[in-house]
Amino acid sequence: MTALLEVENLETAYGPSQVLFGVSLRLGAGGVATLLGRNGMGKTTTVRSVLGLTPPRSGTVRFLGERIDGRSTDRIARMGLALVPEGRQIFPNLSVNENLRAFAAKRNASRDPWTLERVYALFPRLAERSRNMGNQLSGGEQQMLAIGRALMTNPHLLILDEATEGLAPLIREEIWQCLAALRAQGQSILVIDKYVQRLIELADQHTIIERGRVVWAGSSTQLAADPGLWHRYIGV
Repeated sequence: MTALLEVENLETAYGPSQVLFGVSLRLGAGGVATLLGRNGMGKTTTVRSVLGLTPPRSGTVRFLGERIDGRSTDRIARMGLALVPEGRQIFPNLSVNENLRAFAAKRNASRDPWTLERVYALFPRLAERSRNMGNQLSGGEQQMLAIGRALMTNPHLLILDEATEGLAPLIREEIWQCLAALRAQGQSILVIDKYVQRLIELADQHTIIERGRVVWAGSSTQLAADPGLWHRYIGV
């Protein structure tokens, strides 16, 4: 599988406090990978480092074969890397329609690009609420909108930070079904979440981070065969 994202020996700090210590991971084109670990262990900082939001002190990040560490976040995003951030961060005073249209772009060469119609087909609930303001949506609807908004950029890689955090079980299930559908369509995805069993079903490769260091990396088959890892490093 051709490498889409390659992170090698990432070291990142907030001021004098170092958070990442040599983090490495790899995601192939068309694949799904996860970052796992308890809260505060460096998962979000890894994503921020990849996106240039918190530039790494050392190490390399390659995307589409190009080195991107040191580039601005805007430039990285325009290469086709889209984030669904923790907390959703949708525009509260824009309608669903306006939130989606504001992010419309074509950052990959797909013959079937994401449009409003495709997003509404993926999330019929958003179609029903297309004229509602962002702050009138439930938490689950806001997460759907955040995913739809990222897809409207037509990214090469979709990153979801805490994909189902705080969602009701039925809504959470809708999000898992959405991600499975995206995978079936060939969308490359990097996802952070705590529901290991669902991630095993969804993803190809997994990386566990503990206190800013990679403590385990392997396939879904390997992770499923060692539930002890889940309890040791993920707390489930």
